[in-house]
Amino acid sequence: MTYERLEQAGLDYYPCRYSGSRMLFRGPKADRVGPHVLYFGGTATYGKFIPRPFPALIESRTHLQSVNLGAVNSGPDLYLNDADLLAMTEGAAATVVQITGAPNLTNRYYSVHPRRNDRFLQASQLLRTVFRDVDFTGYHFTRHMLQGLQDLSADRFAILVEELQEAWVGRMTSLLAAIRGPVVLLWLADRPVPDVASPMDPVEGQGEPLFISRPMVDALRPHVAAVVEVTASPTARALGSEGMVYSQMEAAAAHCQLGVRAQVEAAEALAPVLCDLVPKGRKARLN
Repeated sequence: MTYERLEQAGLDYYPCRYSGSRMLFRGPKADRVGPHVLYFGGTATYGKFIPRPFPALIESRTHLQSVNLGAVNSGPDLYLNDADLLAMTEGAAATVVQITGAPNLTNRYYSVHPRRNDRFLQASQLLRTVFRDVDFTGYHFTRHMLQGLQDLSADRFAILVEELQEAWVGRMTSLLAAIRGPVVLLWLADRPVPDVASPMDPVEGQGEPLFISRPMVDALRPHVAAVVEVTASPTARALGSEGMVYSQMEAAAAHCQLGVRAQVEAAEALAPVLCDLVPKGRKARLN
């Protein structure tokens, strides 16, 4: 059953802050006493419209406290720009990093907001040179901007995508190097990791994570303890938004997100991996 409520009666995300960070995250706030796992990631990690996202499900399964630091539409820049969040990894048993798309990060062609990484701030001189015929003042979000550029020139757009992919690998490598302790990289999507991320597919028709390919993920494997790939099952895709909580105004956005069953599948895949990473001395405290 899908729950559609009035705007005022949606989910309470119990927003909270951690360790001096300016970002608001999903609560209830964790006290981080005892073994705990941090979760960096985007909309799926945050659990937009989801009553119990996969970090909360994993906590129930493993008794490892979950600290959900996911943010809607975030990229690696959010964490690299926040020393307080990175410092939190030192006391964690592990950190899960969800793979997010390549567009939501500052690169040679454009810059994004340091905390709201899907917000397009400005085009660089390089991008203005490549796309001389574009007025960038009308763009406020990365995906909208990229769709406009793709529609204008597929050849020039392909050059931009190549830069985004290279920047993503470099930025993710920097993020993984800045995290203390073991890291688990998570692919969570409605499709397997593609061998090639084609810039020819319409931007607006693609799900997250956008423009990520297997060679890009493989480049990060030496820097993490494990890579967990979760592709939503046919059952999860068929269930769609069943069990999600959203208003009528939010229906379109909810239908674009992975649903409740996909979150359960992510928890089932991650839980045993995280239990194996907990140091033996800490495991005894879980029993």
